Amino acid sequence: AAGTTLDGVRRIVKVLSLVNSTPSYTEQHLVTNGCSELLGQVFGPEVGAHARSAFGVAQLPLGACVEIELIAELA
Repeated sequence: AAGTTLDGVRRIVKVLSLVNSTPSYTEQHLVTNGCSELLGQVFGPEVGAHARSAFGVAQLPLGACVEIELIAELA
């Protein structure tokens, strides 16, 4: 939807992170920090700032470790 450039991204609204976890693992938010830090570096602190949620799940498609859903506002 943003086209071939990220210049049309006005702001990152929300990130939802699903982390493949065991029942005893409770630090999914730390895994999600990597995504949040990358968005801040790519878009800067104002555009990259966002709300977020991090959840542990028992299984993800294709054996993925993490799945990220992102909502962005476009210009």
